[in-house]
Amino acid sequence: MEQKLFSTTGKEIGTVQLNENVFGVVVSTGSIYHAVRNEAANRRVGTACTKTRAEVNYSNTKPYKQKGTGNARRGDKKSPISVGGGTIFGPKPRDYSYTLPKKVKRLAMKSLLTLAVEEERLVVVEDFTSENGKTKDMAAIMKAFETVDQRTVLIMKDDDVMIRRAARNIPYLHVLAYDKLSAKELLYGRKIIVLKTAASNLNDFYGEN
Repeated sequence: MEQKLFSTTGKEIGTVQLNENVFGVVVSTGSIYHAVRNEAANRRVGTACTKTRAEVNYSNTKPYKQKGTGNARRGDKKSPISVGGGTIFGPKPRDYSYTLPKKVKRLAMKSLLTLAVEEERLVVVEDFTSENGKTKDMAAIMKAFETVDQRTVLIMKDDDVMIRRAARNIPYLHVLAYDKLSAKELLYGRKIIVLKTAASNLNDFYGEN
């Protein structure tokens, strides 16, 4: 399938070929859901911690005598039903991360790229870099594609340090390498800018099967 190719100033300068097996698949909403959920779970730090009645630093004194008061029997003030007592079934530090099957993740990425093409959110741009890493140069390119203040994803052909430096002060711009895509960013990005070589790399990287 053909896709228009644009210059960094936003002018159409030709076309590029996109692999149908990557940018034209049947969209799998289920795999997209699982990929986004997996990324969210892997980012969780899991440090929430509460104290049980055995861990609360409180008095072991019996609050009142066993019989004759009309109240329920109470052993100590650390009971979960007391103010300042322990917590019942509260959270403890744990690891929320898990591994998503490779085929599910690949299908999710191809589905998201296809969805971006179908919704006309994907734009292929000629290769560029930032010689000095200046934010104003990157901002000028974003302005040419009318992405200012819109959640935008830039997919690079490799991990270009200068592009990352130029983009890090632009809050709405998220930079990704072609082989380290994020399902969340592709799903919520209003505009997805793909460098020409990155598009070719995506054809090969996800077009194998």
